[in-house]
Amino acid sequence: MNNFTFQNPTKILFGKGMIKRLTQEIPTDKKIMITFGGGSVRTNGVYEQVTTALRDHRFVEFWGIEPNPKVETLRKAVSLARERGVDFLLAVGGGSVLDGTKLIASAIPYSGDAWELVTSGRRPQEVLPFASVMTLPATGSEMNNGAVISNGETHEKFPFYTNYPLFSILDPETTFSLPPFQIACGLADTFVHVMEQYLTTTGQSPLMDRWAEGILSTLVEIAPAIRKEPHNYQLMADFMLSATLALNGFIAMGVTQDWSTHMIGHELTALHGITHGQTLAIVLPGTMRVLLPQKLSKLAQYGERVWGAQGSDKEKAALAIDRTEAFFRSLGLATRLSEVNVDEETIAEIERRFETRGVAFGEANNVTGAVARKILESVR
Repeated sequence: MNNFTFQNPTKILFGKGMIKRLTQEIPTDKKIMITFGGGSVRTNGVYEQVTTALRDHRFVEFWGIEPNPKVETLRKAVSLARERGVDFLLAVGGGSVLDGTKLIASAIPYSGDAWELVTSGRRPQEVLPFASVMTLPATGSEMNNGAVISNGETHEKFPFYTNYPLFSILDPETTFSLPPFQIACGLADTFVHVMEQYLTTTGQSPLMDRWAEGILSTLVEIAPAIRKEPHNYQLMADFMLSATLALNGFIAMGVTQDWSTHMIGHELTALHGITHGQTLAIVLPGTMRVLLPQKLSKLAQYGERVWGAQGSDKEKAALAIDRTEAFFRSLGLATRLSEVNVDEETIAEIERRFETRGVAFGEANNVTGAVARKILESVR
């Protein structure tokens, strides 16, 4: 196991009826900006619960943070927050709303443009306090310091790091109104978050391996049941907590990580607007196949422990890849670029972007533009 430093200060309030705890968690002397997405919280009761809990607080609302939040939209929120003297932010919605709110909280006290914070690669020095009420399990943003922000003008999408949420409220009942496609993408996103931290090299930490495999096995077990019973509280509770545990740092302690699937997927979203979880369902099987020689031992372990594979390492690895793709298919997701109308021109552009930026991803830092091309070509 490698040396590491770990700290996660986010307080999680989990379970039915926990939204009312907002009354106690945010001081009444704070001027709050509540950030929202497209408006689904108005129809599922979350908006009413939040505003009722904050009836004795001063707040302003900002609506319209889109999936894959765009810096153009977030700049408007920053301007409004400065105008109204906001000193606390509360994200209400899915991971994209919280991702956008993380940039808003960082950009309000910043003297330059918000996009500079994203592209600089440096943590902002001053950040307003923020928290969340999550309604869509997927990103794990509720308990980490990361976000992913898009630029509509340049068709780019980059990760961004700032402070952690002070607290996050997770009530599984808020997920009951989610459409099947969003649930499927959330399951895929959660699954691949785990894989990016797990599917590297063997022998680093049996504890981290077993923890990751536990989350993966749980997702494989509950996914078909969720598709049949999306209003089952216990199932959605397990899903919601799996999403949080997948990316709050707990399974990453002392082990190498990959993230090449995500970085390729971000480009597909930036160029075509494809939902994030859907991009991962396409790219991950390609990553596994192209990097099979490098990841053979871990793929075999994954195949045996999660999918019950037997035989030689090559046989277990092959079955693991096939079962993973079949799992995404069972969620109703595409696993080929042709199914989402992505052609050779896009593949070439992603290769060009990687090479121009001089980046290389993966645990071995070998997923260059040329390797990204091979991965994408393998899932045409």
